[in-house]
Amino acid sequence: MAVSHHLGFPRIGAKRELKWALERYWKGEIDQATLESEGKFIRADNWQKQIDANHDYISVGDFSWYDHVLDMSVLLGVVPERFTTSTDKLDINTYFRMARGRAPVGSDVHACEMTKWFDTNYHYIVPEFNQDQDFQISSDKLFSEVREAQALGKQIKPILLGPLSYLWLGKAKQADFNKLKLLEKLQCAYVKILEKLQTMGISWVQIDEPILVLDLPLAWQKAFHETYQLFKKIPVKLLLTTYFGGLQNNTELACRLPTAGLHIDVVRAPEQLSAVLTYLPAEKILSVGIVDGRNIWRTDLRKALNTLKPLHEQLGQRLWISSSCSLLHCPVDLDLEIALDGEFKSWLAFAKQKLVEINLLVRALNEGELSMERELCESDLSVKSRQNSSRIHNHIVKNRSSEVTDSMIARQNPYSVRRGVQQSHLKLPLFPTTTIGSFPQTSTIREIRRDFKSGKLNNEGYRHNIRNEIANVIHKQLDLGIDVLVHGEAERNDMVEYFGELLEGFAFTNHGWVQSYGSRCVRPPIIFGDVSRSSAMTIEWISYAQSLTQKPVKGMLTGPITILCWSFVRDDQSRFETAKQIALALRDEVTDLVNAGTQIIQIDEPAFREGLPLRQSDWQEYLDQAVYSFRLASCCVPDHVQIHTHMCYSEFNDTIEAIADLDADVITIETSRSDRELLNAFEKFNYPNEIGPGVYDIHSPCIPTVDEIVNLINKAAQHIPIQQLWINPDCGLKTRDWKETELALKNMIVAAGVLREKYKVLEAVV
Repeated sequence: MAVSHHLGFPRIGAKRELKWALERYWKGEIDQATLESEGKFIRADNWQKQIDANHDYISVGDFSWYDHVLDMSVLLGVVPERFTTSTDKLDINTYFRMARGRAPVGSDVHACEMTKWFDTNYHYIVPEFNQDQDFQISSDKLFSEVREAQALGKQIKPILLGPLSYLWLGKAKQADFNKLKLLEKLQCAYVKILEKLQTMGISWVQIDEPILVLDLPLAWQKAFHETYQLFKKIPVKLLLTTYFGGLQNNTELACRLPTAGLHIDVVRAPEQLSAVLTYLPAEKILSVGIVDGRNIWRTDLRKALNTLKPLHEQLGQRLWISSSCSLLHCPVDLDLEIALDGEFKSWLAFAKQKLVEINLLVRALNEGELSMERELCESDLSVKSRQNSSRIHNHIVKNRSSEVTDSMIARQNPYSVRRGVQQSHLKLPLFPTTTIGSFPQTSTIREIRRDFKSGKLNNEGYRHNIRNEIANVIHKQLDLGIDVLVHGEAERNDMVEYFGELLEGFAFTNHGWVQSYGSRCVRPPIIFGDVSRSSAMTIEWISYAQSLTQKPVKGMLTGPITILCWSFVRDDQSRFETAKQIALALRDEVTDLVNAGTQIIQIDEPAFREGLPLRQSDWQEYLDQAVYSFRLASCCVPDHVQIHTHMCYSEFNDTIEAIADLDADVITIETSRSDRELLNAFEKFNYPNEIGPGVYDIHSPCIPTVDEIVNLINKAAQHIPIQQLWINPDCGLKTRDWKETELALKNMIVAAGVLREKYKVLEAVV
């Protein structure tokens, strides 16, 4: 009999209950007991969904207050010294201070670094290691949740991030220190965790080792052998879990490790299945991730069964059926989408529905396809409906994409020529100051958008109110003394959703939220068809903002790769083709902005690094396509128009040359939270254009001091000519409140003045 399970369920709650509870706790509106009660409710609801879907194993340990990697750090006692004193307890407030720098209890402190989880839009809190690092069980959270779930009387499968992946994802804080030297002590801590789970009556533990789909150095491959040979002595059975790609050269390694089971992702890498079967030992369980945990399209059940049936014949009860990865990356429940039309809704499946799909596949294998003929027919009709729908294909769009020429992806002149033209045109000071685009999204702004969408506010009233918000933001920036202004994006609910709503080929949900980090949830658009622009999207708001000041106001657009990566993307054509279509639509908007007199246009690409394939052999093709798409959107402007781009919260050092190939006149990029690591890239690479290393970590409520900002820019000036340096926050300010925003920006402006005074001799020479 095949077995059903999944790799993890969304923890935000069907209606974002976790978000609201967290933010109320952080504001001091509820106490810890109330917060914990909300968490218990979400976990119970998630487990009930798994029970209702008749899964053989209930997953435990996938719930997190902020981030599952941070959970592992706290479980192992990996807490940097700045978060603790001799009197501090390792409690939930220490946890939140690590995540965001502030909690209801405890002093403000520099938060831990945050970066992207593999090639997803989820952000994890990076573990910090030192050479004297100890590991010991320091939290009861996992074990408490296991006891909580065991009361349901079902088979429980705890989830752990594996030791090698945990170590790989962390950073050693001392230079030239090899993290692998910590492995022996880390192994001992994991042994104690697994032994404790075994004494609690647990028979299976899911141990996630996603780094097995990466290019691993030989030392790390050997470390897998050593570690799992040690774990072999523990009676608990381990399901070694890989996802987000294929095992490739790690196939034999993963198959031969002495674990009771192996999970592979056959959605992202179906080609690996035959190789895995070649090396899989006769006694080992194979878990096949065939229901997509990264996208919202309904599973083609008949196609999936064609893959699974020969496996079932070969493996029998050794075959487990699962999601490709954790369902963390999917919205919770399609049943809440009552506004979607029937045909389109029939194409979709969210996390709850994917649980059912897993069960249906297991049932068909165990009981025969006749037992679910109705469900198979429904699946067939959905697949056929989507393939043949007139909504999807637009031949005008396809023809335009096929007619793109090389001249369309090049500026008129190189940056060395454009720089002088732009300096003469813009007349900006040394160390020009700007922000990334958005300003605080107040309750008033949210109410304006909500009333307009519900019909309580007509178009004229909406436009009047948004103009007032724009005017307020412009005047605040003028009072602060910022050099290059933004309109604040009051009209935008989300930097991708806003454009998706104005482009053809996109669809939207009301409750399709997924977690990005902590309490931050996003509602990705669904790209289901060919993409085009029917009318201008930003001109009215940017033109109005510019009419209020003589200072330049940036036109603000989201780039093609970010729109692609932060949407649920159609799977019936290449991602590059979809990116080209988006780029052409943005190109039209850029042209209109130029014609309206906009002097600076920012095309944000924060997902540029996120989309990078996990295997280096695939990097160049992706980078070529990403650069091509950005240039297609941006290279239609005259020399005097300055093109900016923005990137944040990812590891950019290994793609810095490709970032330079974008040929943006100015790039703003995160550096403050990652301890300025990005600046190290400029020691070896002479970045040709202008750059603003972010000086204000906007994901933390802590305010940067003038000295901190000055020190960061001074460090940047060691590697980048001062004439090329800008001063700006790490990211947009929509998640902050006005009080802290104004304090931080005041410090930023003062710091710019200090730096200009220091370097005025050089400025005079220039």
